Amino acid sequence: MKLTDKMDAPDLVTAEDGALLLLTASGAWGIRQGASCENLINQVAASLTHSVICVDLKAVSFLDTAGAWLLQRFQMEQAEQGREVRFLYEDERFDILLKEVDRQEVDNPTEEHSGNSFVNYLEAVGEATRQLGRDTRDVLAMLGSLTATITAAATHPSRLRPISIGVQFQRSCMGAVPIVCLMSFLIGGIIAQQGGFYLKQFGAEIFVVDLSGILVLREIGVILTAIMVAGRSGSAYTAELGSMKMQEEIDALQVTGLRVTEVLILPRLVALMIALPILVFLANIAALFGAGLTCWWYLGIVPHSFIAQLQAAVTVDTLMVGIVKAPFMALIIGLIACMEGMKVEGSSESLGRHTTVSVVKSIFMVIVVDGVFAVFFASIGF
Repeated sequence: MKLTDKMDAPDLVTAEDGALLLLTASGAWGIRQGASCENLINQVAASLTHSVICVDLKAVSFLDTAGAWLLQRFQMEQAEQGREVRFLYEDERFDILLKEVDRQEVDNPTEEHSGNSFVNYLEAVGEATRQLGRDTRDVLAMLGSLTATITAAATHPSRLRPISIGVQFQRSCMGAVPIVCLMSFLIGGIIAQQGGFYLKQFGAEIFVVDLSGILVLREIGVILTAIMVAGRSGSAYTAELGSMKMQEEIDALQVTGLRVTEVLILPRLVALMIALPILVFLANIAALFGAGLTCWWYLGIVPHSFIAQLQAAVTVDTLMVGIVKAPFMALIIGLIACMEGMKVEGSSESLGRHTTVSVVKSIFMVIVVDGVFAVFFASIGF
């Protein structure tokens, strides 16, 4: 052992003062002395009976992340047993290091799973239920913050930030028009071809116009567009907010007194709630155009016959059934995307995971919302 190592050997001296226990640490508390430091802490922790413990670090010559982590772990373990641990120090660097270690969340070791598959299944169900509860809590918290922001904007309309809404609208709506129209055109053609293939066997191919019109306007147009928007704009929202979180730009906004909900989230939600009904309307036109061309080419139904049959089959109410769902789906997509973006931690792996989760959750909730609307419209006979 070198002479410097002996001089820097860590030590921990105990002294009692009534209900207070004073621990005086000295020497170096670093990664090289980690084993010795841990032994000292374990020896003291085994015989503690005091409710308040002060750890004096003024005589410590060196402290790094490993030593700080040992001290913070000691503090957390004693807190779980109802004891309070205080640190005393004069070096400002110790304060920064201890607070930084305390701020970082230390992952618990992965628990070993039972060999019983039924127990593992129950564990998975329980964890999924807990995650659902946390997600519900986060969505409600964000809705509450949005409500407060909208209420404040009602008295000061300039807080709505129209320029930010315009920029987000351009990205969410104008940029999505080509891919939404193309996909809807193809889906409309496929529906007409498949419907015509079976109806032609019964000599009822003209009713493929009714099938395409009602199916596209009530269900396919809105749900297909919402899924594409969830994959395109929803993932973009999550990635943008996640990147800002990783670069601490969101922390900077909060430090300067700006509300993240007002500056970043509300403009995106408003833009998406305006954009999605427009995209649904354009998607409906593109899908019906694709269906009309397919009927002309595959079934010999000329355009003016297609339009006449379509006018007889659908009404404005049929169109509105699909359009009215769009703002609700946009709200769901925007809330989930922003919520997942705000959960991103400081790594690219976290960013990719939350972006994927955002898209999956959004698509699932879009289908659920569509089902709720289908039951509602059926119950009122609409």
